[in-house]
Amino acid sequence: MKLKEVIRDCDFVRTSKDVELAEDLNISGVAYDSRAVKEEYLFVAIKGEKFDGHNFIQNAIMQGACVIVHEQNTDAQSLVAGLRSSERLPGLQPLFFIQAENSRKALACIANNFYERPSERLVLTGITGTNGKTTTTYILKSILEQWGHTVGLIGTIQYMIKDEVYSSVHTTPEPPEFQRLLRDMLEAGCTDVISEVSSHALEQYRVDGAVFHAAVFTNLTRDHLDFHKTMDGYFLAKKRLFTDLVDCGGAAVINTDDAFGRALYNDLLPLSQPPLRLNVLSYGLQPEADVLACDIDNSFQGLRFRAVFQGKSLDISSPLIGMTNVYNILAAIGAAVSLNVPEESIIKGIRTLKPVPGRFEKADLGQTFLCVVDYAHTEDALERLISTARELLQKAPVNGKIITVFGCGGDRDRGKRPSMGAVATGHSDFVFITSDNPRSEEPGDIIRDVEAGTVGKNYLVVPDRRDAICKAINMAEVGDIVLIAGKGHEDYQEIRGERLPFSDREVATEAIRKRMQNASY
Repeated sequence: MKLKEVIRDCDFVRTSKDVELAEDLNISGVAYDSRAVKEEYLFVAIKGEKFDGHNFIQNAIMQGACVIVHEQNTDAQSLVAGLRSSERLPGLQPLFFIQAENSRKALACIANNFYERPSERLVLTGITGTNGKTTTTYILKSILEQWGHTVGLIGTIQYMIKDEVYSSVHTTPEPPEFQRLLRDMLEAGCTDVISEVSSHALEQYRVDGAVFHAAVFTNLTRDHLDFHKTMDGYFLAKKRLFTDLVDCGGAAVINTDDAFGRALYNDLLPLSQPPLRLNVLSYGLQPEADVLACDIDNSFQGLRFRAVFQGKSLDISSPLIGMTNVYNILAAIGAAVSLNVPEESIIKGIRTLKPVPGRFEKADLGQTFLCVVDYAHTEDALERLISTARELLQKAPVNGKIITVFGCGGDRDRGKRPSMGAVATGHSDFVFITSDNPRSEEPGDIIRDVEAGTVGKNYLVVPDRRDAICKAINMAEVGDIVLIAGKGHEDYQEIRGERLPFSDREVATEAIRKRMQNASY
């Protein structure tokens, strides 16, 4: 692709005086990691959380980059002269420098152009919020497929192009990977794409340039304050999806039972007027919601309720369990309604949904107690998980107890650790406090932060996660519920910078199997 097309409509501070002469220069790829650069690549220097791409401009040039987009002032002449004098500059390739006001914004614009603006030929739905994003994407995907559409998915667990599954590196990838995924999905025949959109992605402009036909706000509770610093900063990052990225005439679907959701809904209402005509839909359990759930029945077998919207009432049944999933289903219904999906497809898509990995996922070998693996890793998500278990126990024929296994991640928001300790010990009958992904921190330091919030002595510290899970399984009696929270679908544990194979579901299943084989069971 020609350089003039790659940088079309992108904002730059200034360019080297002869870059206009290079408009017909061929660009064969776009990269922000110098190690990925090849001949005739355009390299964008961005500042990351650990590394600054401006420190790797020379590496990119030596790899074959012919255009450098940078944000910081760069002495291009001295840099190139130094490379030439040391004979480290490959060949006699042309080399141009372009300065951007914000190189992350420039990367998003460039990637969108390079991959030929694929979202403009897709129906793209973005889902953001602290909790519920992943499950909501899977529900909506099932609904759209029942409608006969071909769907791509970008999210925390995996990326899916039709039935092909790819490993997920980030919930929302960086712009070149995001736009390439959209282009690949388009070429594979996808008509619709559903993407989780993280607050990090919105703050860092990763999905800018993409055209979203619908956007969903699930909720906002404390998380990622190591990055956003304040809840207001966290909220403003989420808000960008609705104010900056939804297409004119598109839809905003918002959980107004959530305080931040109500604020967002009120902020967006003026945009529903001409000329923007944003379709603003609320959902929740309050009577004024545009998409409302009534007559809810939550059991071990799943959920049943009536979904009321636009004067219609649908009888909903789902294999999902818990009030949290009532909200996730309502979110998906709201998005489907905004996309004009037929009622029959909505009902069948929800009913036939397959289990979502690591979201209230049962480890079941026929044992006399329930064992659940869940991704809950925030105070709110953990409280909802335990509340769901408590509601199930109230309907059970025996008086069971809740045994919770959880830890907190290292190198992340330390402020939520005591509150999670309070939730776990305050709502569970017994708790095993253990390691999650300690990353570069000492597990003991993280556990002490958690212990600072405990509200009782109904817990045991077991730093080794495998050992904690096994102890919880062996403690369980008839009718109990064991909750293993925090990692969900993850198949690794990150310790001192190394990712070691570890799956809560596999460890729990093996512990259950050994216990059942033990004669004392």
